[in-house]
Amino acid sequence: MAIQILYQKVADDIKKNILSGNYAVGSLIPTENELETKYEVSKITVRKAVEQLVSEGYLVKKSGIGTRVISNNLFNKLSKARSYSSIVNEQGNLSKKILQVKLIDASGTPLSKTFKNQDILYIKRLYSLNDEPFIIVNHYLPTLKVPDEIEELENQSLYTFLKNSGREISSFKDAFSAVNLNLEDQKLLGKTESLALKRIRCGYDNKGNLIEYTISIYDSNKMPYEIEYEI
Repeated sequence: MAIQILYQKVADDIKKNILSGNYAVGSLIPTENELETKYEVSKITVRKAVEQLVSEGYLVKKSGIGTRVISNNLFNKLSKARSYSSIVNEQGNLSKKILQVKLIDASGTPLSKTFKNQDILYIKRLYSLNDEPFIIVNHYLPTLKVPDEIEELENQSLYTFLKNSGREISSFKDAFSAVNLNLEDQKLLGKTESLALKRIRCGYDNKGNLIEYTISIYDSNKMPYEIEYEI
């Protein structure tokens, strides 16, 4: 029982470093020997902790390279479905860049009916796969303010940011459709054709309140949208 508690504590601390951005997505975590020294535990305890985080979809082991962070998504603990970002990170390097962060009036947004006359925090990101533009993401977050430090958003997943802001996702709903890109998005993704995949995600708290509305545009020619489920 003591061993189980010990490896769980190590796993929890490594996960904390992943979610906070100290161990960034795409980077290698410390080696087994370094983790043994840091936590003053045995190699078996370190391996059990790492194996747990691999099974939860946060890490992947690469023979001869090390153990790489593939997700900092809180949804890893909410669902048996592996996140798309973790699958992509196994195939290449997924990086993100914030293009815009601002407060906007709800009118003219997809949330105009639900949050009439309220401000919405709008965040626009560009994800790249192996340095090639891949996904345009538009987040609409009601009743939130612009963070004091934009670096908070650069180094954390959206769901870690929401949790730190006192809003935690309990469930979400995704809807997919094909879309013809406007010229701006087509240029941003570097596509010669206009067809792309659109995903609308609505995230809800445990009372059913909408706390996230996200529109993502994927260049699925670079990599198909896949979901892996554990049965």
